[in-house]
Amino acid sequence: MKVLLSIKPEFAERIFDGSKKFEFRRRIYKNENVKSVVVYASAPISKVIGEFEIETVHHDELDSLWDSTYEFAGISEAFYREYFNGKDSGYAIEVKKVRKYEAPLGIRETFGIAPPQSFAYVDVV
Repeated sequence: MKVLLSIKPEFAERIFDGSKKFEFRRRIYKNENVKSVVVYASAPISKVIGEFEIETVHHDELDSLWDSTYEFAGISEAFYREYFNGKDSGYAIEVKKVRKYEAPLGIRETFGIAPPQSFAYVDVV
């Protein structure tokens, strides 16, 4: 099973160039059968640009989560702290293997959905 995540273009590119190996989330999907993430690069790109397999999903209190992920977080600690403001714990989806699509896909045309605020379960591409 796959889940589609909306990710800011700058962070999506870092995932595909290998400098960002963790995608951080305040909350996460519940289905434990999710094995890969389809990446929707939000505005101004507004396209599905690729996907990655999930190595594991880390859930921890914020200091410990940062300590174990910062080297390949792809974001600054200040951005991390601001993103998780008001939370005691967070999630880090660890990237295993990436596949960038040759041509970006339209989300409505391909999946029949609007861009999700958080995530959406999708059929295999």
